[in-house]
This record gives sequence, structure tokens and C-alpha cells, in this order.
Amino acid sequence: MLLLTAGMPPPAPPPPSAAKPDDDAAMTIDELAAHTGVPTRTIRFYQARGALMRPEIRGRVAYYVGAHVERLRLIAQLQDRGLRIDAIRDVVAGIDRGELDLAEWLGLEREVQAPWADDQAKTVDEDGLYALAGSRRPGLVADLLRAGLVERRDGGVYLVPSPALLGITTKLAASGIDLTIAVEAGEVLRKHLGRAVKDLVELFVKRIKHGDVAFDDPEGTFASLRPLGTEAVKVLFAREMERELRKLLESGAVKALRGRKKRR
Repeated sequence: MLLLTAGMPPPAPPPPSAAKPDDDAAMTIDELAAHTGVPTRTIRFYQARGALMRPEIRGRVAYYVGAHVERLRLIAQLQDRGLRIDAIRDVVAGIDRGELDLAEWLGLEREVQAPWADDQAKTVDEDGLYALAGSRRPGLVADLLRAGLVERRDGGVYLVPSPALLGITTKLAASGIDLTIAVEAGEVLRKHLGRAVKDLVELFVKRIKHGDVAFDDPEGTFASLRPLGTEAVKVLFAREMERELRKLLESGAVKALRGRKKRR
């Protein structure tokens, strides 16, 4: 039996546990960094940008708790979805104020980012590239590379950013329209459709803010807009093309152009 004599110092405390703290334990910034794998410099950066709440100060030491661990996990999750830190700050501020439900926001974000076109970039070998292009004519690969429709990658493979556009342009080429001209036509469409889409988004945002359009089911709204928007562009483009070609025919320009040979 161990006897303590008056005036003798108490036994030394056991050494601190090396076990990882649980999420509810108060931690210093170094312990938080070790627990979450987020560097202390990054933690301070998140605090400075308003994405991470400030720690509790006790004396001269800052302590972090489970809420900070959860916030760091959320920040990482939002970063994985492509959000920048300022956008993350706005999202978490809305959550903290009770104005935004995270589950609803994630569902909306998932709906917004869903592709409108079934046209995803893919990597193929040379045989796969010929299959996408629908042709094996000599010089095709070089022409596709020059036109920017494909990119060469290591290992004898090619990246095709848009298989659908590749198919369209090669079909145009088979009809007598060079790849370079088809690419120019695509840039014209992209330029004007980009402006039209921007104007449409601004219109809907304005009308929603004014209360002219209901937006109580954002996920449903975007799910409806996707097929309807694509169909509307198809119909309107077809009608405008009909109008312009009719004007071209009535002006006599088609007759004047008929019989022109391609320059070699």
C-alpha cells in the first residue's frame, strides 16, 4: 500500500492518451488538423473566408469542437462538387441562418448539374475514333486533331470532348462541307446560343424574384425544363432556318450560287 506523507508531491498524472479524440472533444487547432487531416493553415483560411466558424477562446488557447469537425467535412463535400470557398461560405451561412436545408440544396445542386445532353467526353483508341467518326479515310485523324475535335493522349489514345459534335461534323464532311467550316459553324451556334441561354436565365431569375413564376419545387422545375428547353431550341432553330432559306430562295441568291465549284 502506498502512503502519501504530508508535504510530498502527488503522483505525476498519466501521460496524455495518443488515441484520436472523438468529434465532441475540445481540440486545439493542431489536434483538429490531426483529427481531420486538414492542415492548420487551411483551417485558418476557411475561418478568414467565413466558411468555418470561429473557435472558443479560453485564456490564450483556441478550442474546436465537434461542430468544427462536421463543418470541415461539409466543406470537403462541397469542394468535391466543384464549389469555390466563397460559394461554400454562402451555402453554410444559409444553413446556419436556417434559410437553407442541406438535403434539399444537395438535391437541387444535383438536378442543376445533371447533363442536358447525352454527350459525355470519352477516351478511345484509334479504332474507336474511326468508329465514332464513321469513316476511315486517310488523313482523318490529322484533320480531327487540327480542327480541335479530338486531343491526342499518351498511350495511343484520343480524348473526344464531344462525341455527338464529332459525329455531326464528320457527317457534314461526308456531305461536302469541310471539317474546318463545320467547326466554324459550330462556333457561330455556340456564340449565339450562349447569349440566348444567358438572357433566358436572367429572364427567369427576374420573374421568379418578382413573384411571376413559382419556384417552390426547384428540382421539379429543372427536371421539366431540361427536355422542354432542348425541344424548344430544336423547334425554334428549325423554324428560323426555314425562314432564312426561304428568304435566300426568294432573293435569287440560290440560283446565283448554283453550279459554283469548290476551289482546290
